[in-house]
Amino acid sequence: MSLVLGIDSSTQSTKALLVDASSGEILDQRRAAHPTGTQVDPTAWLDAMQEMTAELLPRAEAVAVGGQQHGMIALDSSDQVVRNAMLWNDTSSAPQALELIDELGGPEASAEKLGSVLVASFTGTKLRWMRDNEPDNAKRTASVCLPHDYLTWHLGGCEQLTTDHGDASGTGYYSTRDRVFLPELAEQYLGSPLTLPRIAEPSEVVGTTAHGAKIAAGTGDNMAAALGMNLQPGDVCVSIGTSGVASAVSTKSVHDASGGVTGFCDATGNYLPLACTLNGAKVLDFAANMLGVNHQQLAELALAGTPGANGVTLLPYLDGERTPNRPNAKGQFYGITTTTSREDIARAVVEGLLCSMRDAVEALQRATGVNTEHILLIGGGAKSKAVRKIAPTIFGVPVVVPTSSEFVALGAARQAAWALSGEPTPPEWQLGNLRTYEGQESTDAVGRYKVLRDFAEGLEKQIH
Repeated sequence: MSLVLGIDSSTQSTKALLVDASSGEILDQRRAAHPTGTQVDPTAWLDAMQEMTAELLPRAEAVAVGGQQHGMIALDSSDQVVRNAMLWNDTSSAPQALELIDELGGPEASAEKLGSVLVASFTGTKLRWMRDNEPDNAKRTASVCLPHDYLTWHLGGCEQLTTDHGDASGTGYYSTRDRVFLPELAEQYLGSPLTLPRIAEPSEVVGTTAHGAKIAAGTGDNMAAALGMNLQPGDVCVSIGTSGVASAVSTKSVHDASGGVTGFCDATGNYLPLACTLNGAKVLDFAANMLGVNHQQLAELALAGTPGANGVTLLPYLDGERTPNRPNAKGQFYGITTTTSREDIARAVVEGLLCSMRDAVEALQRATGVNTEHILLIGGGAKSKAVRKIAPTIFGVPVVVPTSSEFVALGAARQAAWALSGEPTPPEWQLGNLRTYEGQESTDAVGRYKVLRDFAEGLEKQIH
């Protein structure tokens, strides 16, 4: 039996799965927490990875890393970290994103050149932020890489930093149409030349560990999740993790000038257009803390509430928002009265979160033309019984939930198995048990949410 190791280095933790390369069966797994914050020392991720893989890596014949997208790791000429990594959810560079869009010739030109309209999440905007706010660090920066690049490199045996097309497509200095880095843009953003990682192909072996395991190229977390689910053209997936993501596989590059959809590449040679929100499962964390309950009790309260939450509506933009692109937004409750109950609040939270994800799905539909007949629902938020049962009433289509949940690590393992096999396509693994949830669409809840969303946008413009 050949074993492979898939590593998911997310915003919140490192998860490692030891998997049978032929069947995809998970044989062992580990997890370690990461420091909180939007700027983190990347050596903390190395420590977590080394701790979690110490017993698993020697048993594996191949390994791959799926890492959180966009994070900027600046390295000096000695390959030492210049400053803490700025993560995808650090919105400090929102002004720089607008500035760079103008430099590129506007939103349409940005989408055409890059596959996406720049937002604060993208690595390139963080390079410009560093140039503007930390010029000494900018001058020290000789190269820049992404979280999965950095971790793959430190697995050992890699002669140079490598990345893949999927993760590279989220930097803001990569052309999805031509599938190449645009180093002149990275230099323009930072104000000085810098070295970029070599782009490896999907099934390429980029190195070997000290134990002799082959190191696959790795990829971004969304791309790894799509690979773990064997997402096919036409499928629509909604992932509710730290962020919320609606994604679909496409055989053609997508260029959405509205900025609602980012036209990324996937980890197989296709494309992965997606719409991402900043506020995913942490909206549930916020509500549980506010109501003084655990997540199971929050779900029970929400399910005990009335559909539509008796008129209570939540706009869940707790930490700004990316879809729609409103970095200065704040969360808002509307419709609270003296008779509003805890059940109403809990129900409004779940409905508001899912309405935000519906916005992401609708943006994806407009950009790709995909016909959504069902939604594949994954991520930590999908573990909530209330989210699973209420989701079809918000999306208006059946919702399919797999029993497995660690799709990023599983996708990384599948990529490792692909590199190990040398075959032209990834191994065929079964997705596992699926459960389908259905329900009548709650048009009142969706309608009120859209009214609040649009009203809040006008209010933000007046304030800012």
